[in-house]
Amino acid sequence: MVGDLTEYILDGCCGQGGGARGYALAGHCVVGVDSDPGCRDGYLRSGAAEFICADILEVLADRGFMSRFTVALVNPPCQGYSRMSYCRPEIEGRYPRLIKPVQPLLDDWGGPFVIENVEGARSELRDPVTMCMWMFGARTYRHRLLEAGGGLVLTPPRLRDWAWEPPAGCQRAKRIRRHGDCGWPHPVPTAKAGHWKPGWFVSVAGHERKEPVRAAMEIGEEWMPDREAVAEAIPPYLGRWIIRQVTAWRTVRAA
Repeated sequence: MVGDLTEYILDGCCGQGGGARGYALAGHCVVGVDSDPGCRDGYLRSGAAEFICADILEVLADRGFMSRFTVALVNPPCQGYSRMSYCRPEIEGRYPRLIKPVQPLLDDWGGPFVIENVEGARSELRDPVTMCMWMFGARTYRHRLLEAGGGLVLTPPRLRDWAWEPPAGCQRAKRIRRHGDCGWPHPVPTAKAGHWKPGWFVSVAGHERKEPVRAAMEIGEEWMPDREAVAEAIPPYLGRWIIRQVTAWRTVRAA
């Protein structure tokens, strides 16, 4: 962090800028890197400062370039780690597994970083924190794993006095159990999330109605019209939370 309290953020494997919207709205300078040139227009609509079409491994290995940044947030392609790869084996060849190659490059860089991915990547992530989008009040149980490095420590939101009442006409599970990974109650059984009438909870990766999914992800159509890009994105509220964690960590270190 520099004197004006602005973070200079490398947003690796950035896609069309879901996380970048959160970083930028928090007042930080964000530079995205992605190997897909088609991400450029959507990414710059997020509020980010710059988009670079490049291989993230080459970028992370460039020490001169990396000296620009105070924090790195990298989101390697999740498709090869996701459940859909089990029934669509061709995905593995199209989407390389980059977590293991990225980790030593970030370690060598030395600054604070976060690697984000899906639950299927747990075995490749080092002591990841499980985040549930329901922690932010979003009507989806989407889980993401976050590995922090460079000294950074992430502290998930606490489960305080929790109360939830379903909307009229929405069935509720007889017993509400805490999810084994995130530790938060899931008031609608996860296997049926998004399929209750009237569909109050949504499955972002499924074939849900468009507007409830966009509301749950905090992503408007005018910015990111591609439905697949929305499904792959980090929601801006998760981006804001990550950056608040970085700020809190720096404050503790400076004390």
